[in-house]
Amino acid sequence: MGLKHKKYVYVARIDGWYVKVRVLKSRTDEESKYIVVGPKVKVPPSTANIIKEDVLPEKLRTQLYTV
Repeated sequence: MGLKHKKYVYVARIDGWYVKVRVLKSRTDEESKYIVVGPKVKVPPSTANIIKEDVLPEKLRTQLYTV
């Protein structure tokens, strides 16, 4: 599954894994802007935008580790 029009980003977790996250641009609330959708992977696609776990809200950080 490819990344389309910056709708998806990969989040770098502290343990070295990456998780695919959907970004909803129309929402202004930080907690509802991101939705965890993908499995965890060790190597993200080369075309993916990668963000660090630290920029996400605390509620979403806990969801990253349930995948």
